[in-house]
Amino acid sequence: MAKKKKSMGLLYLIGMILVVVGFFLPMFKAGPIEPNGLDFLDFDNFGFVTIGGLLIIVGAALGVALNFLSVKNKKTLQLVALIVSIAGGVVLFIGFNDNTIYRAIAKGFLKHAYIGFYVVLAGWVAALVGYITGK
Repeated sequence: MAKKKKSMGLLYLIGMILVVVGFFLPMFKAGPIEPNGLDFLDFDNFGFVTIGGLLIIVGAALGVALNFLSVKNKKTLQLVALIVSIAGGVVLFIGFNDNTIYRAIAKGFLKHAYIGFYVVLAGWVAALVGYITGK
């Protein structure tokens, strides 16, 4: 009998890697500034934007790491990592009203979206589809 091959969840892994990569790409364009995810991490003025940015990158990094670890309840932990990352995006969007630069971006949110924003969104969708299908 042939051994049953263990599925690594390649689509989930690709999705979470896309989230990590997209975080480091420029996410918005508002005039001359093109902030990436690291620009949202401001530990001096710790607020919703910083929390959102941290949740996005930590959730995605944990999702990538969980793909290579053999732990108990791996599927549940992968779902938690994905939810944490998506929740970070929601918190980041809510936190945009704290700062005038971010408020300007939030007024025309999709109009100012840049490549990193779309890569993160594509990563979330791919990871969710990969989690649901198990591929």
